[in-house]
Amino acid sequence: MADSSIVTLGTGRSLLVDCSVFDSRMAETSKEQFFIEESQDVLPRVETRVVLVGEAGNIAELEKAVEDINTPCIKTDNVKEFGDGENCEFENVFVLKDFRAPEYSYLYKNDSRILGPPAVMYCASKGEPLPFSSRPLYSMTMLNLSLCFTGFRKKDEVVNLVNLVHHMGGAIRKDFDSAKVTHLIAHSTHGEKYRLAVCMGTPILTPEWIRKAWEHRNDINFHASNEDFRTEFKVPPFQDCVLSFLGFSEEDKTNMEERTQKHGGRFQAVCDEKCTHLVVEENSIKELPFTPPKRLYVVKQEWFWGSIQMDARAGESMYSYEKPESPAMKKAVSLLSLTTPNSGRKRRRLRETLAQLTKETEISPFPPRKRPSAEHSLSMGSLLDISNTPDTCKSGGDNIKPPKSSTPSLPKQSARWQVSKELYQTESNYVDILATVLQLFKYPLEKEGQVGGPILAQEEFKTIFSSIPDIYEVHTRIKADLERLVMNWSEEKSVGDIILKYSKDLVKAYPPFVNFFEMSKETIVRCERQKPRFHAFLKINQAKPECGRQTLVELLIRPVQRLPSVALLLNDIRKHTSDDNPDKVTLEKAIESLKEVMTHINEDKRKTEGQKQIFDVVYEVDGCPANLLSSHRSLVHRVETIALGDKPCDRGEHVTLFLFNDCLEIARKRHKVITTFRSPLGQTRPPAQLKHIALMPLSQIRRVLDIQDSEECHNAFALVVRPPTEQENLLFSFQLMAEDTLKSAWLKTLCRQVANTICRADMEDLIQSADPESVQVNTKDMDSTLSRASRAIKKTSKKVTRAFSFTKTPKRVLQRAFMANGTPDEKSPGLDGSHMGRMGSSSTLSAVHSPSMINLSSAFERKYHTFSRSTTHLF
Repeated sequence: MADSSIVTLGTGRSLLVDCSVFDSRMAETSKEQFFIEESQDVLPRVETRVVLVGEAGNIAELEKAVEDINTPCIKTDNVKEFGDGENCEFENVFVLKDFRAPEYSYLYKNDSRILGPPAVMYCASKGEPLPFSSRPLYSMTMLNLSLCFTGFRKKDEVVNLVNLVHHMGGAIRKDFDSAKVTHLIAHSTHGEKYRLAVCMGTPILTPEWIRKAWEHRNDINFHASNEDFRTEFKVPPFQDCVLSFLGFSEEDKTNMEERTQKHGGRFQAVCDEKCTHLVVEENSIKELPFTPPKRLYVVKQEWFWGSIQMDARAGESMYSYEKPESPAMKKAVSLLSLTTPNSGRKRRRLRETLAQLTKETEISPFPPRKRPSAEHSLSMGSLLDISNTPDTCKSGGDNIKPPKSSTPSLPKQSARWQVSKELYQTESNYVDILATVLQLFKYPLEKEGQVGGPILAQEEFKTIFSSIPDIYEVHTRIKADLERLVMNWSEEKSVGDIILKYSKDLVKAYPPFVNFFEMSKETIVRCERQKPRFHAFLKINQAKPECGRQTLVELLIRPVQRLPSVALLLNDIRKHTSDDNPDKVTLEKAIESLKEVMTHINEDKRKTEGQKQIFDVVYEVDGCPANLLSSHRSLVHRVETIALGDKPCDRGEHVTLFLFNDCLEIARKRHKVITTFRSPLGQTRPPAQLKHIALMPLSQIRRVLDIQDSEECHNAFALVVRPPTEQENLLFSFQLMAEDTLKSAWLKTLCRQVANTICRADMEDLIQSADPESVQVNTKDMDSTLSRASRAIKKTSKKVTRAFSFTKTPKRVLQRAFMANGTPDEKSPGLDGSHMGRMGSSSTLSAVHSPSMINLSSAFERKYHTFSRSTTHLF
């Protein structure tokens, strides 16, 4: 059958083309893909034939693939019998397993069409015809990839890499064209191509990526562009860079040196001739201690952290360090200040100008002047400062003298206006803080198309910033209303109405943030420690003046502090409001509404923390019942004890009691820890340390016994329990392990919860003092060698009992035996009387009541009784 993709030229030579640069041996003038339309009248059709050379003919999967493609196939061990490859009847496609064999060299010199087994099998799996390539093609590992090289000095290395790329179906571009180049192979971080790739977000990889991809050439399902595979071969940002650091503390310098090595660079001392970059702490270094050579890049620390954040070397020109003043200019200014006779007067004038500027930044009750820099402005010193009090605000305003001007001086405002103005000032500062968090941190982190990929996972991002936009929106509206009130002030204006207006919005916005603030803070700390790019991102943005030298965690704590601060200011306004002012009553309502908001937040936070505690118990206790999770349930107390009796577990076992408001979870310490839990976010949870024993409702506790201390009994107590399935009371006795745990306080807490559960007011009547001998309880020799040996014997005895008992679920071996012998109605031919005897003894053992088994539900007993009868019938 003819291959429709084949065209012939002249005496039957195939014209083989691909999407890469055309082979110069065939057409030196062409560098792009082209096709020649087939003409049935002039050029006869030639059928494609597959020739399996050498070992390729022994691959069964390859033969099957050729059959699927529906192409004629022959095998050969001597390619020379085909001559120069020209054949008018067939277009031969030679398939070789080894591209280093002599047969490959012979075929390559004769311009034969050469494929590797993976290329043929790939086409068969996709249902496509054989590729029409002008170069030998072994696999499709780099299909549709276009690579560009930069920074290489050895020609032989480049030639070898280019051949590998062509063999895997990739293309090579000499010039970097962002529209066509998919990957840049870089030997260093220098050069124009590297800069363009960084700007365009093109992956920059090391040559090792090509070599490792070639090792996967026989896997037809593997592609070199796989993200997980490719990430390992990213070019580190400081490759071929030698850094030195100036002006940093020893702690910061050590941290930066470690990160330099981690990201592919090296570091040396300042002034070392090998250094390529000098990173300067611009806030502490005003002048370099030496004249840097021209080849040395002198950059600010933002370049260092920016490179780590982008995971690529940033351009030095944007972060070049420049001295604030040149030495010549500094000397001229100094001489001028010494020789000017009126320097003292100029200094006084400067102080007056600064005082004038400070005065203008105070908010006037009148509309501001038409000056853009003063519109709605506050002093920079007040930015991020919401700790001002009404007293400090009033004293500051009284000490500043009004400047001399043709405009008449303003009358002194009331104390009520002063505190209201401070409320607006702090609200404006608070909104600015929220805007800083959004603009410097949230928006850049959620921006799509980040260089190097997303810095944070979506779950981590939501945990940190989930409720900030809602809080920002509410307080932006509050600020606008307060601004209108202060700018158009009169004593009859109501401040309380503004707070009452937005009280419901505050209730909606704040609880989600406050409840998960600790989790948000922990997420920031963990991500900063584990993710270098996030650490670099914080370093860059926290150093900006908008942050006021505060960290992201310190900025995020402001919403937690804001509502109490507003309540205090409203209380001050109320104090300075006359009794006949209608706003007096409104302010009291506003203060109460804020208290209700804060109470609601605290209660919601308490519930959230309680639910989190229950989840922690579930994760800590292996086999904990799922019904422990309930919206009405909360953890009250936890105590560590040692069991003193045979119930609910063996004597000497370490038992943890989790007291909830309606039940008691009893768990013992696990003897073996098996595995760990890993969440979808990659966080590893420690393995469960406890094993579930019983979840007992508090209504089953009939009495709490306070066992008196004696020589043989110390710090012990007991619970008289009556489960609904038991005919008699059970005694659970324990000894408190921690000496600092006050037994009387623990027993009162336990009785209080029991009384609340059974609706009894006489909590004290539930506690009864008991003599240790009357209840047969003692704590003597709990940790002795004899006691430990006795516990070990009991455990061994239980294991043997379970092994021979059919009241327990059989082991896997017995289960497989039952399944192998068919249905219970069939008899096994391989069993004799001895087997029956052994099984009879097993049945006898299973009937012995284990002391560790308190009771079983009727359904449980009926289930396993049925199973026991079926197995007996089987044997």
